[in-house]
Amino acid sequence: MPQVLDVIAVRAWCSLALEALGRDRAEIDAINVYPVADGDTGTNLYLTVESAHQAVEAVFAGLEAGPEPAAPTLPEVMRAMAHGALIGARGNSGTILAQLLRGMAQVLAAGSDGSDGSDGSDGEGDHVAGASADADALRMALGRAAEAAREAVAHPVEGTVLTVATAAAAAASGVDGDCRDVVRAAYDGACVALDATPGQLAALGSAGVVDAGGRGLVAVLGALSEAVSGEAAPVRRGGAGGHARVDAVPDGVLLECPEDEGAAGPAFEVIYLLEAEDGPVARLRTRLDALGDSLVVVGGDGLWNVHVHVDDAGAAVEAGVEAGRPYRIRITHFGLGDVHATHASAPRERVQRAVVAVVPGDGLAGLYREAGATTVPDRPGEPPASGELVDAIRRAHAREVVLLPNDAELRHTAAAAAEQARSEGLRIALIPTRSAVQGIAALAVHEPDRRFDEDVVAMTSAAGATRYGELAVAERQSWTMAGICQAGDVLGLIDGDVAVIGGEVPATARTVLDRMLAAGGELVTLVLGEEVSDEVAAGLEQHVRESYLAVDTVVYRGGRQSALMLIGVE
Repeated sequence: MPQVLDVIAVRAWCSLALEALGRDRAEIDAINVYPVADGDTGTNLYLTVESAHQAVEAVFAGLEAGPEPAAPTLPEVMRAMAHGALIGARGNSGTILAQLLRGMAQVLAAGSDGSDGSDGSDGEGDHVAGASADADALRMALGRAAEAAREAVAHPVEGTVLTVATAAAAAASGVDGDCRDVVRAAYDGACVALDATPGQLAALGSAGVVDAGGRGLVAVLGALSEAVSGEAAPVRRGGAGGHARVDAVPDGVLLECPEDEGAAGPAFEVIYLLEAEDGPVARLRTRLDALGDSLVVVGGDGLWNVHVHVDDAGAAVEAGVEAGRPYRIRITHFGLGDVHATHASAPRERVQRAVVAVVPGDGLAGLYREAGATTVPDRPGEPPASGELVDAIRRAHAREVVLLPNDAELRHTAAAAAEQARSEGLRIALIPTRSAVQGIAALAVHEPDRRFDEDVVAMTSAAGATRYGELAVAERQSWTMAGICQAGDVLGLIDGDVAVIGGEVPATARTVLDRMLAAGGELVTLVLGEEVSDEVAAGLEQHVRESYLAVDTVVYRGGRQSALMLIGVE
């Protein structure tokens, strides 16, 4: 068993925490009564950890795919975990969890790479090596996490996740031993504190439940204990010391806060990422604190996650604009769901069928929307999480939904979203499209008036009959299926593998087209990135027209996207 916290343990922690929250999500949602009884704490924590997990896996994948595969260091993995949680944080609980992870990273990333914790404390680097941390570092990390979370909350309340985090840190600080002893003590201390929360908050006591955010943190700490020790932490449920107490919650009933706990609070939850300096953020805290409650601002180094409950959602967003650049703005009207705008729309009748597609680039998104699809952006370096796909499925407001992930890397994410939507009573078909051009082919044959199964079969057949290619620029020297490429080379990919290494876009694109059309084809689809000129597109159209007489070509502008060009051959 490891005596230290290393990169493998952190990777396992992310996976185990995601698994635990996925298992306990509904239970945690059911006991969510504070600060707002909106039944989403478990879901928000799951989505936050899912984003952290994706970021950690991306670090491992990036290094393993290089010309000289290497393992990441503990500072790299912890920073990725904290950053992933920050950009994916959802709700009050998820935002606080992101800050807890950031606090841990400030200590555990103060290692041999010359970084520092940036938290004003000294000596953390003495306990952190490039690939691992010892028990002293872990104790300090848990302590810093609890402090950072309290600092991020405008008005800390006892009996919440903050109390549980503080108790976990205190228990860890009072035990001697290795990392296994430290994390087990933290878990046990969190469990004791969680059991006490109904006596600290009237809303919890009257409902007969423990704090939902604290319950989620216990699941995360249990996963940490298992990752370090290899032994699953005991789960205590039911009875006087039970964590969940879901026996007190009738099926289908959403618990409500008593009036003295602020049930008639602000109407909107506003969350956004913010690029801003420290000074403007300090002023933003003051302004948002005056506008509403449940204010949590987490992050640093120019990137922040802002969460607040307000009646005037527009004013909360305007305050962010004055402080810096807010984006990924999410506004939820309590009781009406996610509206992504400052005004909630009236409930509308469900349509029979809809298509939800993940799309890179604004130009393609417009094309998909014209075809009637609900779109989810696939931003470079920020692939959508399953929660975003579930939100889009709900937003489509249909009884039957066809989901087009349009990216081979999103197959597991899309499958998780489809499963979640099915659990809510929707009929979902996942077509495993691996490129946006396959999605275009599927949309071209989509007929919402025919039987669902027939429509899905036709769309799947059209997507499967479309070969897909892509042009991209190599970021570094690397081994590929076509040989060694250098940074700046133009790469031509066919069906996901590098097939051509070239120096110029037009010549590389022609070679890719020739190889794809060698097996036959009737229609070529070109989706141009913003760096590709109309002259290049015209030259490729002419090449296809002169070399392949029976083949037509259509060209679309994709706008900003990670690829220079997407190519489809049907």
